[in-house]
Amino acid sequence: MRRVVRQSKFRHVFGQAVKNDQCYDDIRVSRVTWDSSFCAVNPRFVAIIIEASGGGAFLVLPLHKTGRIDKSYPTVCGHTGPVLDIDWCPHNDQVIASGSEDCTVMVWQIPENGLTLSLTEPVVILEGHSKRVGIVAWHPTARNVLLSAGCDNAIIIWNVGTGEALINLDDMHSDMIYNVSWSRNGSLICTASKDKKVRVIDPRKQEIVAEKEKAHEGARPMRAIFLADGNVFTTGFSRMSERQLALWNPKTMQEPIALHEMDTSNGVLLPFYDPDTSIIYLCGKGDSSIRYFEITDESPYVHYLNTFSSKEPQRGMGYMPKRGLDVNKCEIARFFKLHERKCEPIIMTVPRKSDLFQDDLYPDTAGPEAALEAEEWFEGKNADPILISLKHGYIPGKNRDLKVVKKNILDSKPAANKKSELSCAPKKPTDTASVQNEAKLDEILKEIKSIKETICSQDERISKLEQQLAKMAA
Repeated sequence: MRRVVRQSKFRHVFGQAVKNDQCYDDIRVSRVTWDSSFCAVNPRFVAIIIEASGGGAFLVLPLHKTGRIDKSYPTVCGHTGPVLDIDWCPHNDQVIASGSEDCTVMVWQIPENGLTLSLTEPVVILEGHSKRVGIVAWHPTARNVLLSAGCDNAIIIWNVGTGEALINLDDMHSDMIYNVSWSRNGSLICTASKDKKVRVIDPRKQEIVAEKEKAHEGARPMRAIFLADGNVFTTGFSRMSERQLALWNPKTMQEPIALHEMDTSNGVLLPFYDPDTSIIYLCGKGDSSIRYFEITDESPYVHYLNTFSSKEPQRGMGYMPKRGLDVNKCEIARFFKLHERKCEPIIMTVPRKSDLFQDDLYPDTAGPEAALEAEEWFEGKNADPILISLKHGYIPGKNRDLKVVKKNILDSKPAANKKSELSCAPKKPTDTASVQNEAKLDEILKEIKSIKETICSQDERISKLEQQLAKMAA
């Protein structure tokens, strides 16, 4: 019998790597043995975790800054241990969060035109994990809500606007968490863990809504992500170490909706999902290919579309949000593939003869405006992403600066103490003493800042001298 080929407008999607002069060259990509993507992208910048001596650092490059990147190019270098994961804020293209081996999460504000000096001062440092932090993920619809997961098997959800941890899920995972994914409206999260369980969790009620033991029976790392319709997509390994992908309904987790075996390669599959077109792209770490699948309501539910292959294996992968794509060229996805020494953009296109806007390829997509404030979400409200049309392309607007207002602990004293406070009000001399102390503190802080600047400039000088020496030796 002749096989009937399923009709799909994405059947002929083809991937193409850009020319060499449009790559980012001479970047020392991190060698940390951690299964994160090492790269994060938005319509303004590409951020890449790099090798750094004496701490952790990542590069932030404006998208147009292609070509060879100078060794002395400024970095974001405030962590004291290697950086393990980075994530751009979906509601502000100049704010990025990073998690590190030094057990902290830092949130950074990148200047509008990129870095001119190395950035060592984050907007806020979030401390709460007792072991290294390997996952950071922003809430999709609420402003300033950030999730972090560490090797202490705890998930903490922060209000970045006040710098405090508001939810701590530290007793739900008995083993290392491989990844965490928010649902489309951010009301639930799903996690994949080393104990081979996939869990769907309501973080505000702090309860497990659904759980599947041995979602994939193999011992190697799994991944689980939420789809737009509320189903969960997982990648993992079978008992015979074959790579698998599966689709689950959280309401009935006993059996998967679909389960497919792929191949026997041992690279962990990183899934990237486009909710507008229901396409999932699977990039294996150490593979040299990107496979893509369309998810539909008809059997077999997960339909293989095609594979993009190249010669070099990938160390990591960045995925551009929909609003950063070129709609005039029918571009439906753009990846930033990390090699050992460079970052290479790969463009996925649907071939069309017409130059007109293809509204079937570009339904309204999630825009940069937050649907909720952090406080509203923590109080129990939910909201879907605010959608925008890409008909005339996306023009980035002005982002407001991230301001962190730490709550004053003294403000929340019980009212009973107030009278006694008034009766023993401090006298003037202690006021002057505190002013002097503040002035001293300011002096010390200024001195520390100038020492840091000196160190940075000496670092640059040393690297220049090393380059000169290398030239002389050559």
